[in-house]
Amino acid sequence: MSKIDFYHVNYENLVINLEPSMNQNHPFRQDTYFGLTVDVLGAGKNCGLRMARGPLPTCRPSHIAIRGEQSTESHMARRKLVYEGKAKILYEGPEPGTLVQYFKDDATAFNAEKKDIVEGKGVLNNRLSEFFMTGLNTLGIPTHFIKSLNMREQLIRAVEIVPLEVIVRNYAAGTMSKRLGIEEGTALPRPIVEFCLKDDSLGDPLVSEEHIIAFNWASQQDLDDMLALALRVNDFLSGVMYGVGIRVADFKIEIGRVYEGDYQRLIIADEISPDSCRLWDLKTGEKFDKDVFRRDLGSLTDAYAEVARRLGVLPENPVPIGKPTLIN
Repeated sequence: MSKIDFYHVNYENLVINLEPSMNQNHPFRQDTYFGLTVDVLGAGKNCGLRMARGPLPTCRPSHIAIRGEQSTESHMARRKLVYEGKAKILYEGPEPGTLVQYFKDDATAFNAEKKDIVEGKGVLNNRLSEFFMTGLNTLGIPTHFIKSLNMREQLIRAVEIVPLEVIVRNYAAGTMSKRLGIEEGTALPRPIVEFCLKDDSLGDPLVSEEHIIAFNWASQQDLDDMLALALRVNDFLSGVMYGVGIRVADFKIEIGRVYEGDYQRLIIADEISPDSCRLWDLKTGEKFDKDVFRRDLGSLTDAYAEVARRLGVLPENPVPIGKPTLIN
């Protein structure tokens, strides 16, 4: 049996070397650094790294590299890939009807004409989407979210995605300002719900309810249910974010169909994160969303981390490094 040299976990300003337990009777060890729990599993060729429970570190994740026979990449490669998008990857889940959703660090804008890798973005979006989806589930607004698996992955319910993006606008911004000539930041008289066809090759065009019904993308009952879901999500997001000094200018969600016997129902799918919302500071108007990347306004990771910090997803103060704890 070959020996794993060490696990090298590299954060900005923090490098951790974790020597795996060589005791085959007790191969599980749990280490905690800056509030981040890292599980080291097994020894020799059976070693693996599972991250993480507990709050995220205040420093940004840089990369994870594992020396030895098994790496995170090879572990992912053995899964059955279901779908890869611009910001997430879906893998077959452990149980029928489930998927594992992996959040990537890729940032895209202008229909993927602008691209970059933003280290730590996937971790933040995973945690923030978990926070919002859990809140919605608690209020009885159904989502695909089941549970968090680690820093980048969550277990979700498999759904049939309705081929529409549902956009809720509270303030004029983005394409609405361009289409209608309304100054960005103008408060709308009421929340406006728009539908766009999910088709990157067409630029996700705005479509009317007549288009949706005529081309059978959704039924009238589906539209009524989607509108109700979108407005309930808006009430939740607007209230939660206002409480931490952030205005929700607009957001988009995706809706999935689930079938239960002869019946279907619609639930919130995909993600809810700063990637899919416009979030502005109530006092200063500072942007904490993907417009930071679109308009080159600064660090995207810092913007997302500020949202997470205000919501309590990131700890205010780092936990001092302590000695590793051996779990028998």
